[in-house]
Amino acid sequence: MRTLLALLILLPMFGVVAPKDDITKELITSNGKKRAYYLYVPPTITAQAKAPLIVMLHGSGRNGNTLVEKWKDYAKKEGIIIAGPDASTPRGWSAPQDGPEFLYELVEELKTKYPINPRRVYLFGHSAGACFAIHMSLMESEYFAAAAIHAGALRGEEDQLIKLAKRKVPISIQVGDRDSYFPLDEVRATRDALRAANIPVELIEIKNHDHWYYDSASKFNQTAWEFLKKYELESDPQFRRYSWNN
Repeated sequence: MRTLLALLILLPMFGVVAPKDDITKELITSNGKKRAYYLYVPPTITAQAKAPLIVMLHGSGRNGNTLVEKWKDYAKKEGIIIAGPDASTPRGWSAPQDGPEFLYELVEELKTKYPINPRRVYLFGHSAGACFAIHMSLMESEYFAAAAIHAGALRGEEDQLIKLAKRKVPISIQVGDRDSYFPLDEVRATRDALRAANIPVELIEIKNHDHWYYDSASKFNQTAWEFLKKYELESDPQFRRYSWNN
């Protein structure tokens, strides 16, 4: 009897921690609709030590798995839980359909199933997902600890989102000097606007590199994680709700 009680005490507080060393496709209901996301939980994750979580936002015409599969090996090495939701349309990300509330619901559901450190939830994005990651980090600066992106910027009046940041959320931007979608002048303007608001921003300009992420993903991912892992919320996360005009 004592042995049985001891085993029960030692069981993880979460139902499933790491069922297998593989990426799985999952579903979540948000705003009455089924939404898909891709999830990888390293087999080394245990209930005794809470892990960081990176929410990954893919580029146009792709899905969440295109980033998760590129991060899997590094996430396994570093002990990071990664989740890549699908945008509501193939064109890319938009508010309020894709966030902030959808991302919040995804993170909160994952917290009920896996040992996630709530103060170490991050955003990573590429291209259209990179732009949306900046938007979400500014709108939910007290919920996400930091954001790292590859090939993205604030465009036009999007710099007005900077005013919504209640916390100076750290942001890292990697961009190629030959990126035809996000020219250096545009990305530097984003950096300057963020710095003007005293937001900690790191801009890495990659020589002889264009918009393509996938062939050199391992290098970009390592750079992103070296930045992200330095940051943690000082207090429990606070999610901010917005009113949207129909």
